[in-house]
Amino acid sequence: MSGGEEHLLFFQRAVMDPYCESLPDLSIIGRLRQGRADFAIFAVRNRIPMNAPSKPIQMVDLQTQYQDIRKEVDAAIAGVLGSTHFINGGAVKEFTAHLADYLGVSEVVPCGNGTDALQIALMALDLRPGDEVITSPFTFIATAEVIALLGLKPVFADVQADTFTLDPGEVERRISPRTRVILPVHLYGQCAHMEPLLEMASHHGLAIVEDNAQAIGARYRYADRKEAMAGTIGTIGCTSFYPSKNLGAYGDGGAIMTRDAALGEKLRMICNHGSRVRYYHDVVGVNSRLDTLQAAVLDIKLKRLDDYNRRRQEAADRYDKGLAGLPEVVAPARAAWSTHVFHQYTIRVARDRDVLQNYLRDAGIPTMIYYPVPLHLQPAYKAYGYVPGDFPVSEKLMHEVLSLPMHPELTAEETTYITGKIRSFFQD
Repeated sequence: MSGGEEHLLFFQRAVMDPYCESLPDLSIIGRLRQGRADFAIFAVRNRIPMNAPSKPIQMVDLQTQYQDIRKEVDAAIAGVLGSTHFINGGAVKEFTAHLADYLGVSEVVPCGNGTDALQIALMALDLRPGDEVITSPFTFIATAEVIALLGLKPVFADVQADTFTLDPGEVERRISPRTRVILPVHLYGQCAHMEPLLEMASHHGLAIVEDNAQAIGARYRYADRKEAMAGTIGTIGCTSFYPSKNLGAYGDGGAIMTRDAALGEKLRMICNHGSRVRYYHDVVGVNSRLDTLQAAVLDIKLKRLDDYNRRRQEAADRYDKGLAGLPEVVAPARAAWSTHVFHQYTIRVARDRDVLQNYLRDAGIPTMIYYPVPLHLQPAYKAYGYVPGDFPVSEKLMHEVLSLPMHPELTAEETTYITGKIRSFFQD
């Protein structure tokens, strides 16, 4: 076997086992140095980037994150297993209290996932079939899905091209006598412009339900310079603990938060089959709980959330610098009214977005398109009568957006390599 072939074998095995625990003979690395010329030829023939980082680039690197907190996580999980309190155990109560303290709210209600959180929030508002909920067409399907499932009408309003969040002017245009809720999405890691929405809600007697699945830890800045945590600004806030989120579990999970004690009690009842006391049911509810194992993991990660978000921001700053001056690429805007915690680092590509994505894939760089089809053009929502052209900003963004790898473990070596490849694509 030539040095190049040996190096390729090592590379392939390392992709499957990035910690090299299954490689029996690490002396191969020394032998590969001697066969470097062979590998250079082999790499060219097999399209292996010579200047790639030392380990495969991940869109989300949960493995490295786990290694950093492994002892704490393993001990916490062992503690839950030892207690056998898998539902509503002590870790659930502890995490719930810690999250409420972190967010600065009196009421946090844990639940099964982010979609449940949205559905339960709407159920708590005593809405009636046909009532209208204004939301964004440029978001994950769950936002509109729960509206439709409850027999309510999703009314879409277009987004701002720079922040990807609801355009307050578009929202105002769509308020009708049937409107009951405004549901802004804090997309990619920063808040929608909440103050104008709060004013509209107050004027028209509407509730605001925040979809905060992607921006936990972000802070909203009011015009008077006061701040509030994302998800705590409206009537009810909802979040997801899906593993890839900024605060992610090792399975599904979600939470609902409010400053209204009576509403908090109602949300708890709905999560628990509409019951305060076992076998006595005051309202129609669902079964949606955060299990104790997930709460134990989340409590460990919550202590690190601000640090995780800071490292995401540092990675975003490196991306910004690496892409500066490239006219074909628009970096994510930072809204004046919100900090950005970069659940995603989503660029806008003026031309050849899909070709660029393929080019990056061939260079070992994963990317994602969030979202390729706005909700108003999805077949599931055809019955609501929307047609192409109704929301031009969202329809333009679906052809331009490209999310680059983003996680707290992203290294300077990796961001330099990624931005270098994007520059090469447009400049070479």
